[in-house]
Amino acid sequence: MASFRSAGIGCLVILAFQIDHARSAQLTLPPEAPEILDKIYSFDLEGAQEAAKQLQNERPDDALGYLLESDALWWRFWCDAAEFKYGMSDARRRGKLPADQYYLELATKASSLATAQLKQNETAEMQLYAGMADAAAARLYALRGENRNTARSGVRAREHFLRAKALDPALADADFGLGLYNYYVDTLSAIAKILRFFMGIPGGSKQEGVRLLEHAIADGVLTPSIARFYLAMNLHRYDQQYERALTIISPLAEKYPSNPLFQLARGDLYAKLGRKPQALQCYRAAAALPRRDPECEARIQQLVRASIAALGLPQETTTP
Repeated sequence: MASFRSAGIGCLVILAFQIDHARSAQLTLPPEAPEILDKIYSFDLEGAQEAAKQLQNERPDDALGYLLESDALWWRFWCDAAEFKYGMSDARRRGKLPADQYYLELATKASSLATAQLKQNETAEMQLYAGMADAAAARLYALRGENRNTARSGVRAREHFLRAKALDPALADADFGLGLYNYYVDTLSAIAKILRFFMGIPGGSKQEGVRLLEHAIADGVLTPSIARFYLAMNLHRYDQQYERALTIISPLAEKYPSNPLFQLARGDLYAKLGRKPQALQCYRAAAALPRRDPECEARIQQLVRASIAALGLPQETTTP
């Protein structure tokens, strides 16, 4: 089902976390988690991966450490697969890579740990983590264009999120996954919706998806920041609500100014609104940020050059 592309329903499964200390009583989180999360969103992906491995060593039966490491890897995959097209930088399809196997092993490990705990004592937290593990696998399948695997994993993730909400109706983080599912399923083409029906994939409502994402932003413990990112991307990509998307993404770009992907997303929205000086400022900021990954660094520079060219402005040197 071609419409299940990486920029589509696969985004349902973008695993990421943002801790809000004022609401953290909903979930039991290790004290190391906030620093790891800050590293991920600040785009210190190597540091985040190392810290997540240390968390795994200290808490080998906790699924969170494996989910966090997979998340650090995912953003590197996103960077490497990103292209500037239709006036925005976004991750597109790519083929299988050697690093994929390790990533899928992390998702499988997180799933097995969460499932083992669910057999002993069912909790909303473990249902949430089990859903996130399935979601982690699904997003990679989507990036690789493996539509059936994407759909199967995405539906399993949805079932876990729904069960988490049944156990704890206040668990807004589950609304992140459910919100993306609702949004993307409702954006499918008519032909894809027919195929969805015959494959037994539950339907969804874009309006309900937006509402759930807004709830995750307002009340989530783990997902407010990533919910902001994908709600802004979706409003840009599918609904052309550029001003609203800019309002949503701006706090994220300001909180994590060292993340080039947030700077690019903000710049693209400024560009769509005809605010070229502000767009150029964001693109320049993305180009100037230091990164340890040479492949991601090269891709960011390519995206910046393409973005500035689309503004109709003279090209400039984008390397710091």
